[in-house]
Amino acid sequence: MSPSGADAAHPVPGPGVPLVAPLVVVMGVSGSGKSTVGVLLAERLGVPFVDGDDLHPDANVAKMASGIPLDDDDRWPWLANVGRTLAAAAGSGMVVACSALKREYRAAILAEAPDALFVELDGGRDLVQQRIGSRRDHFMPAALLDSQLATLQPLASDEPGVRVPIDGTPAEIAAAAATSLAERVA
Repeated sequence: MSPSGADAAHPVPGPGVPLVAPLVVVMGVSGSGKSTVGVLLAERLGVPFVDGDDLHPDANVAKMASGIPLDDDDRWPWLANVGRTLAAAAGSGMVVACSALKREYRAAILAEAPDALFVELDGGRDLVQQRIGSRRDHFMPAALLDSQLATLQPLASDEPGVRVPIDGTPAEIAAAAATSLAERVA
């Protein structure tokens, strides 16, 4: 057992109650760090990570790569796939990175995976714009940030999840997310 009280079989996400086989969606606008933080959070929780971008149909990827925002007709099948992917991991746990910008999008995920918890990565436009500008080989161009910010409905207090500021390092953000989630389910 390590000094933190965690061992390989039973990772402790932080102070408070450890999460057992959590189903977590790391959400936010493009450039907020969903994938980077999601990988670190999954490692911390001892569960697999899936990038929601990999669950998009090819037509959605092509549309975004062309600078065209997705509409809801594009999103519903993708969101259902995100939810089904999480539901298939019930009992073993998973972290998925998915923008989940609107409450109704999160509801679509919850319809498939009712035990899912959300972690909203919360940051200002300037910080997110800076992060987008430093990325390479990503299909979401920086020009779509304003569209995403206009669409974003922050996680509400009656939704299952937490909001975490993104002004720290990815490791600090993942640690804060794990701690906040553990406190939420305690």
